[in-house]
Amino acid sequence: MSPLSIEGAWSNGAPLRDSTKCLKPWEVTLGPNGILEVRLTAWDSTGKPYVTSQILVARSAPEETVTSSFASFIHAVRPEHLSKTVRQRSKRMILDSIGVGLVGSTTHVFDIALRYCRDSCLAVEGCSGITQSLLHSRSSPEFPSLSQELYSSVAVSSVYGKPGVKLSPTLAAFTNGVATHSMDFDDTWHPATHPSGAVLPALLAASQMLPPSTKPNGMDFLLAFNVGLEVQGRLMHFSTEAHDIPKRFHPPSVVGTMGSAAATAKLLSLSTAQCGHALGIAASLAGAPMANAATQAKPLHIGNATRLGFEAALLAARGMEANPLILDDIPGCSGFSAFYSVYQPKPLSTPSDHHEFLLEKQDIAFKRFPAHLGMHWVVDAALSVRNLFINYAGSFSPSLIRTIVLKIPVSKYINRPFPSSEHQARHSFQFNACTALLDGEVGLSSFTESSIHRQEVRELLDKVVVEHPEDNVANFDKMYGEVALLLHSGDVLTGKCDTFYGHWRKPLSKESLLKKFRSNASHVLPEEKIEAIITMVDNLENLSDSSQLACSL
Repeated sequence: MSPLSIEGAWSNGAPLRDSTKCLKPWEVTLGPNGILEVRLTAWDSTGKPYVTSQILVARSAPEETVTSSFASFIHAVRPEHLSKTVRQRSKRMILDSIGVGLVGSTTHVFDIALRYCRDSCLAVEGCSGITQSLLHSRSSPEFPSLSQELYSSVAVSSVYGKPGVKLSPTLAAFTNGVATHSMDFDDTWHPATHPSGAVLPALLAASQMLPPSTKPNGMDFLLAFNVGLEVQGRLMHFSTEAHDIPKRFHPPSVVGTMGSAAATAKLLSLSTAQCGHALGIAASLAGAPMANAATQAKPLHIGNATRLGFEAALLAARGMEANPLILDDIPGCSGFSAFYSVYQPKPLSTPSDHHEFLLEKQDIAFKRFPAHLGMHWVVDAALSVRNLFINYAGSFSPSLIRTIVLKIPVSKYINRPFPSSEHQARHSFQFNACTALLDGEVGLSSFTESSIHRQEVRELLDKVVVEHPEDNVANFDKMYGEVALLLHSGDVLTGKCDTFYGHWRKPLSKESLLKKFRSNASHVLPEEKIEAIITMVDNLENLSDSSQLACSL
């Protein structure tokens, strides 16, 4: 307990002298502004009481911790703290993530997840909502009337690409999270993580969970989304290890779970203490190994991150508590530091008019085709050298190529010489380079079984040699891709990419982003619905009921 400091002691307006023997009794009450009012009776040397005094004792403010600073930020941040740049960038992220989720709803791994969730909660198609009130007041700091329906299997939340299907809120978040990452088509930040997919599905589901009287508006939704991004980014900056392409834990399964908890806590208007507990609970639900990259299990990392962070906030709202120092570096007792070998946490300052969100300084990377971000460097390098080769030979003729040299950073899980599945192909420098050379593009159809196992691709893969230059580090802000064609004639043609189109240093234009969204969404939605979503996201700040966005999917 922090020590108490005496502000003053008086008897009838005069200071109480040191000679007075203050024995008993004490009567202590908590006054306004955290002031303890201490009433006592003093006695003289004969034992007779002769004065009743009042001592005002100021409670010392509790020491700020890293965890408490994050909790305070989540609770206190307001829409006016979002700059125009942050609002615009985050709306681009929301639109792209929805589009990626919609096309992801056509995948086999999504179908597995959806069947599992529908069997688990016996989803009722067309369910209009929860019949009992969930909250008396969304702004109540203690959520006194949280009912069991908040954590029930009642099907009220929409599923990407399935207009007639509803799931329980947390299972809808899980399913949509799986859809978002099912093709590895979702956005990527620096330090490396997939921020949107871990946050957006939880917020969409939560917005539909709340009763009509407490529906968050579009600005509430946008603020909560940015809270989720900010928490992820700040946590990633606690460790230099997080700046490089990961080796142990898949980042969105770690920071994404925390971001989902923070975002949902904000949308549900949890108290400061509950926000802190939500983070603590989420830390116990976080983490997934990199060994499951390039498998059907990897999309579960995003699905679980958004779902479990959501559940952490719901549990905190119900009164569950966790370690109040979960983000602090406590020697001998790891909290969030367990996920990183190097961990140096810093408090998050209280939001003010001058607060700068990380998204203001660090834009996002949007992918042009559905594969691991690292593939975009080698694909652009391969397309560059392909153009040189066509100018050289008149057409692309693989028979003229003796060796294909890829200069890439060391990263074991994306160095796959002969991928045998779509998920492995999405995580293979070699496959993506050879596909770009052969076809002049990489797209959704590049990762079908028939495309992966083409004889022409296999013949090119046989010619690939990988090199790891020392200056090519496994870091999305520093790496490059280089593809060299060593021809039978002895000539060498080289293409190199330092920054691909879509990287945060060379962001997609509005036209390119809209083209990607329309293309992705067209796989499951008619044109009028696609255009309605674009308009809704573009005007999100003015949306009176943010659940309308989820209902449109």
